[in-house]
Amino acid sequence: MSSASANRNRIRLLGYAATVFLSSALLLVLEIVAGRLIAPYVGVSLYTWTSIIGVILAGLSLGNWVGGVWADRGASDREAGLVLAGAGIYCLLSLVLLPVVGDSAQRQGLSLLSASFLIAAVLFATPAALIGVVTPLLTTLALRLDARTGHVVGRMHALAAIGSILGTFLAGYWLIQTFGTKTVILGVGAMLIALGLSYLRLGSKPLVAAMLAATIGTMGLVALKDGLASSCEGESAYFCIRVADHSADAPFGEARGLVLDHLLHGINHAELPELLIAPYIQALDELARAHFADRDAGELKWLFAGGGAYSLPRAVKTINPQAEITVAELDPAVTETARERLFVDTSGMRVLHQDARLVLAQTTDSFDVIIGDVFHDLAIPYHLVTREFAALVHQHLRPGGIYAMNLVDAFPDPRLLKAVVKTLRAEFGQVDIWMEGPPEAERVTFVITATDAQRLPQRVDAQHGMQRSWHRVSDMVDRIGAPMDEIPLLTDDYAPVESLIAGLLTGENQ
Repeated sequence: MSSASANRNRIRLLGYAATVFLSSALLLVLEIVAGRLIAPYVGVSLYTWTSIIGVILAGLSLGNWVGGVWADRGASDREAGLVLAGAGIYCLLSLVLLPVVGDSAQRQGLSLLSASFLIAAVLFATPAALIGVVTPLLTTLALRLDARTGHVVGRMHALAAIGSILGTFLAGYWLIQTFGTKTVILGVGAMLIALGLSYLRLGSKPLVAAMLAATIGTMGLVALKDGLASSCEGESAYFCIRVADHSADAPFGEARGLVLDHLLHGINHAELPELLIAPYIQALDELARAHFADRDAGELKWLFAGGGAYSLPRAVKTINPQAEITVAELDPAVTETARERLFVDTSGMRVLHQDARLVLAQTTDSFDVIIGDVFHDLAIPYHLVTREFAALVHQHLRPGGIYAMNLVDAFPDPRLLKAVVKTLRAEFGQVDIWMEGPPEAERVTFVITATDAQRLPQRVDAQHGMQRSWHRVSDMVDRIGAPMDEIPLLTDDYAPVESLIAGLLTGENQ
């Protein structure tokens, strides 16, 4: 072999290796971005991530198989260019498909499980399969230039793995927060198309022209359908964040709501901070105040596990300016949004941008009231419902203190609710469940209180804001649905929260 030929082969081998590395990195960027892209339609949960990962792995596996067969049948650089460019064009097209598929899933009333799988399959199966073709195809082509099978195969697999690792870290730690989800998708598509064209440039000019035309046409469609418009006003490491007008939900004046992913988290009134529009937030406040009816509420020390719209911390600070308030809000961007858009002044609060469990584990402070408001619809942070967390809460409550939290579950068989209550009863002397009235739907927001002090009355009436009442339904919930002895006690080692609300996820209780 001549020196010039050997150099050409080395350059081609380097190109194959770089392509495997880059395509693997881009696929993992796509996978991480996928969770955020579909969050406004189905939220973020174990089931949504299972759908995304399962679909992409299935597509990748199919692509690997096809790529190997295709390589044995004489595929060349031309085919590698076609699949890369095709994957890139489909990534661009996904920006148009997303609202079509997402809105359709919502209109048809699909369960969270079905909607997650459908959206993931339509958007990500095809690019995953096309990118999956690349590694076995280019590995086979590399072996035609270098007979050292072990060296070539090992190098290609290592580069694919390293690329995947890099793509994961880049997307999760930098790209999404810096550029936004749809811009990242656009970038992934553009890079895949550029890689594909680099393999096609020496081939058929009509084929290159066709790919360029397809790219331009897809970009035109994206522009026509406003595919780059984001439903998020801001994207953080944790949420797609929006602020929506909810003045219609207020008795008068202006009110704004905080939407995290696809869920309304809280509504704040512009002029009346103490007006708690969301019933469950008002319940958390009124139950805590009823518990301390014989004390000056201004003397109380509060810890909020979760800030969100800061509706309740804002109300407490307005009604009782002397109260000590600590808020553990994981996402700094949520706090910034509350300050800038939701009429919240946090100057009189101690705000910690940490996980609530970490805050409790690290602090030596004790509190009169601990409020758990971190449960976003069906997205349950399991580490905040276990016995270990309950013990941590109990440890940091002052004598006679109270822990109150909200929880969404099915009715009349709220298995997760029962599991949380059973777990809290292992640490607290008195655990109760509260509802505003008879359930009008199969999906209900419950409020739970836990304390070692005297039990609250059967009914608690609102003393501020909206005229509402809450009824203790603990005994009733104990009697309905699955027996308590069949319900698990939640621990850090075993907390099957998704299976306990499976009916809501599959649509059986919607």
